[in-house]
Amino acid sequence: MSLLGAILLFAGSFFILVAAVGLLHFDDLFKRMHAAAKPQTFGTMLLMAGLALSLRGPATIWALALVFAFMLVTSPISAHLASRAGFRTGHAPTRTLLVDDYRRDKRRAAQRAMRHD
Repeated sequence: MSLLGAILLFAGSFFILVAAVGLLHFDDLFKRMHAAAKPQTFGTMLLMAGLALSLRGPATIWALALVFAFMLVTSPISAHLASRAGFRTGHAPTRTLLVDDYRRDKRRAAQRAMRHD
């Protein structure tokens, strides 16, 4: 195992630990989503890089690249769906928002539906 690979594995594990602690520490939906998405994705990137440097097989590197690409695609989608579910269920702290596009769009859709009935 290379030293740089070990350092990247340690750093990735640290960022994922920080994400887990953030999930437990923060109190509202948006802060928890940020804590889960940002450092966890970066930590996964560091882990994949550390594994690629340590294992050095072409098939392994391609598999790790696919795992990371999958993480980059699914992390924003899951954060979006979690925030949307939070809005729909009333768990999102809407009073602290400067702009609430979801509520505005919902109101416009209701007005359009009433005009077409």
